[in-house]
Amino acid sequence: MNKRHATAAATAVALSITLAACSDSGGDADSSASGVTVSHIHGLGLDPSDQRLFVATHQGVYTPDAKGEPELVGENKDDFMGFTVAEAKTFYASGHPTTGGNKGLIKSTDAGKTWKSLSLSGESDFHALEYAHGTLYGYDATNGLLRTSKDGTAWKDGAQLQALDIAVSPKDPGLVLATTAEGVARSSDGGKTFAAGKQPVMAFLSWQAQDGLYGIDTSGGLNRSKDGGATWTKVAPVPGGQPQALTAVGAEHVLAATQTGVYESKDGGKTFTKRLNVEASGGH
Repeated sequence: MNKRHATAAATAVALSITLAACSDSGGDADSSASGVTVSHIHGLGLDPSDQRLFVATHQGVYTPDAKGEPELVGENKDDFMGFTVAEAKTFYASGHPTTGGNKGLIKSTDAGKTWKSLSLSGESDFHALEYAHGTLYGYDATNGLLRTSKDGTAWKDGAQLQALDIAVSPKDPGLVLATTAEGVARSSDGGKTFAAGKQPVMAFLSWQAQDGLYGIDTSGGLNRSKDGGATWTKVAPVPGGQPQALTAVGAEHVLAATQTGVYESKDGGKTFTKRLNVEASGGH
């Protein structure tokens, strides 16, 4: 095996480990004498109305309280997988009920306090959701395909692929990227077809500003592309090691979750501030 193939094999294994971690449905938020601890995270977002941080986990959605400690939003402790903030107080998510099965697509219009089922209940588990150009883009991990919807109820099936995360161009609704074991795969037709993945391998992607496409690799290194993923520049490691989630809020504003915390950068990833403590989840 030559060096290139050995590297590809190693990165495929690393991404597989990350994929397996995100498929684990065990609980990892619990109450203790010192308060609530939060581990395995699947999604991050800021409500644009008040810049409040929301963190989707295996046991509900949390937000920092006045002291920066995790506080459960509402009463729902289901396993939240795909999660995205669409607009002020309007969130979309997917995952698993505490009783098992798939939630399909669910929606909240009160900043995560309550949720209602929209579609695909019992059928689909979206591990990644993006809202862009008035369209929901979702990676349905149950069926291994990219799906799109204008209203959250009627879906169009796209390409079949094995992916962990997706990102949509803020300028071109047809340009969709996906993280695969081979590298970042590219679609120019809204997810109907994807070209083969190309290095580097990323675990998660997020794309809010045209020149601010961010990717975090399996070791927790933050990367940035200013040309839609054609070339990448390594920015800096995010504190805390293995990544769990990534959300770009703007061209220089990034949120990232790792094994030790949720971190925020307002200078394009050069420096990070911890927004929320995370309990290392060991076995995940």
